[in-house]
Amino acid sequence: MNCANVSRSGNNRTSPHLVPTGNIRNTDSGEEDYVTATMPLFHVERGEGTPLIMVHGYTVDHRLLLPLEAVFDGRPGWRRIYVDLPGHGRSPRLNGRVTAGAVAGALLDFIDATTHGEPFAVLGQSFGGQMVRHVLAERRDRVQGMALLAPLVLPHGERSLPEHQALERDEELLASLPPEDRADFLGVGVWQNRGGWEAFREHVLPGLRACHREDAAELLKNYLLPIRPEERIATDDRPHLLLTGRQDGQVGWRDQMDLLLPHYPRMTSVTLGGAGHNLHLDRPAQAHALLGAWLDELADHR
Repeated sequence: MNCANVSRSGNNRTSPHLVPTGNIRNTDSGEEDYVTATMPLFHVERGEGTPLIMVHGYTVDHRLLLPLEAVFDGRPGWRRIYVDLPGHGRSPRLNGRVTAGAVAGALLDFIDATTHGEPFAVLGQSFGGQMVRHVLAERRDRVQGMALLAPLVLPHGERSLPEHQALERDEELLASLPPEDRADFLGVGVWQNRGGWEAFREHVLPGLRACHREDAAELLKNYLLPIRPEERIATDDRPHLLLTGRQDGQVGWRDQMDLLLPHYPRMTSVTLGGAGHNLHLDRPAQAHALLGAWLDELADHR
């Protein structure tokens, strides 16, 4: 894959769509601060009402989650805030070290600046799932509920992963794609057909071509928070949702059930068959129905 070299202040970019798989590197003290770095983050807002912060994964951007807008048809009262994390999409890069803690600090600053002390809900996909679990731990008195889509919970090498599987494959289509696009698509797609490609091209590929290679590489060295959010939360009995994909070869599905469910007694957990890492693209009807039920439950408790 061809990735652009960019300066710290630049906004050129590109990186493969991968869940972080690097080794954890701690600071000299063995700890990592949760850095706060007040900075503007690019975001797209839809609707009015209770803020719902939507956080994408590693090396993609907010466009990955825009298909979830269909969930809000007939569900007013939600101010959807689709944010680009630092170094992703159209957001600026962090100054200083790029770590999970620094990204989490920038996200918290953004949430505080955009919600003005209001209660809010969070939704996170993949690496973004780790980020919103941290937000819950830090702003527990204000978070109404949390939805996790294929969240990252363990480092590479410790994950229980299914073998990568293509449920359908269109060889003629794949042969027609540019090599770089084809490699990115095959690396994560389980429906390697026309529909799967069109969803990937529209919602995943733009973010891949918009992230900063240098920052993505640096984040791989410290992509996990040094303290798992659940170690600070212990238990939280508000309405939460966990969606995983049975064919997710990036983060799997078993580890999330084992590591998260004991801490969230009211968390609904569903593993979708026929779904990979981008489960809301692979199984949109099922994902939308489950997210809609979660939103309705939150609305009943507002």
